[in-house]
Amino acid sequence: MARRRRLPRPARPTREHPGDAAGPGLARLRAICLALPEATEKKAWGSPTFRVRGKLFAMYVNDHHHDGIEAVWCNAASGVQALAVAADPRRYFVPPYVGPRGWIGLRLDRRPSWRAVADGVRDGYRVVAPKRLLAALDAS
Repeated sequence: MARRRRLPRPARPTREHPGDAAGPGLARLRAICLALPEATEKKAWGSPTFRVRGKLFAMYVNDHHHDGIEAVWCNAASGVQALAVAADPRRYFVPPYVGPRGWIGLRLDRRPSWRAVADGVRDGYRVVAPKRLLAALDAS
């Protein structure tokens, strides 16, 4: 009995993820995130993500699913998301996917307050960083 040969599958056309294009806020965000103790950058889901010891604390998105928004999504302590979005909905929003777990979105495309961005990133870092690194952060 003759064996049937498998034909190779045709290559799928590659599509660039909307988050692949770096907006003007990425360089400044990267500097804020990577200044934190042991913070690293890793590309995931087509976008730069920022982690400490493998745990995600911030994610950069630009035109995610063609929404036209350049933003950072930050991990946040319980209750912070609702307070921030209610206080300033033009600057803060509930991001898709991670929003139900309390993450907060900060817009980078509307003349952001970089102090608020840095505070949001640091707060996200504090949620996942180990105590030793938090002590190093507080000491600096």
